[in-house]
Amino acid sequence: MCRVLGVSRAHYYRYKAHKPSKRSLEDKDLKQRIFRIFVEFKQRYGVMKIHYELSKELQPLQRRCSPRRVSRLMKEMDIHSIAIKKWKATSSSKQAIQQRPNLLKQDFSTTRLNQKWTTDITYIQTKRDGWCYLSTIMDLHSRRIIGYSFSKKMATKLIIKTLESAVQNRTITEDLIIHSDLGTQYTSDEYNKRLNELHIRHSYSRKGCPYDNAPMESFHASLKKECVYPIPVFENYEAAASVLFEYVHSFYNRKRIHSSLGYQTPLQVEITTIANQMAA
Repeated sequence: MCRVLGVSRAHYYRYKAHKPSKRSLEDKDLKQRIFRIFVEFKQRYGVMKIHYELSKELQPLQRRCSPRRVSRLMKEMDIHSIAIKKWKATSSSKQAIQQRPNLLKQDFSTTRLNQKWTTDITYIQTKRDGWCYLSTIMDLHSRRIIGYSFSKKMATKLIIKTLESAVQNRTITEDLIIHSDLGTQYTSDEYNKRLNELHIRHSYSRKGCPYDNAPMESFHASLKKECVYPIPVFENYEAAASVLFEYVHSFYNRKRIHSSLGYQTPLQVEITTIANQMAA
């Protein structure tokens, strides 16, 4: 056989007797763990989040793995987090926009729950029902989505429904602020009347300044990248509603870790915060 293959017998026996190195065996085990985490989180996690989850697994085994090694192994397996840029729908309104009070002024820091909320609407495309609209409210302390509504129409009724869903599950404090952009739904008399009834102060982004509502912009970017864009286009409103509900309530709030929260989930932050308040 060696003669047919054109190799020496010594080379053949060295190859046959070769044993994988400790490093290569470790890499093989790590690749299996990394791939399982990658699949478990539906290809939504990149190097740093996978490294965090992997470290939790390795800690009881008194093992370590650096982010650089995770990155190398992911490249060898040719896996990476979902990252697709698509066209962003924008309002075509040419109506003059009146500036309104910006109470937050890009200060997203908080000391407790129900101190600062932020809200916005994003566009979701479907085949049969055209553009549909997702309205959400986030608590800036935990980054949890506490208000949620999905509709075929972008009307004031949509954001009021979102507000009511948030109010049902939260305690309204005297100094609560909700921040939004200057969209016509948010500047409507109907919406602001309801905020006044709830004693919630309304803060607005400056015209053309998405950084004033950066946490919500970040949430929408994650939702589009991890949930919407991997699907070429939703068949209809019902299909989109089902996938969005699962992403927000089952994944984002409960499973998705956030670097800004010390690699905790929004739900973990809320549980810890409430426990600390009860113990105080």
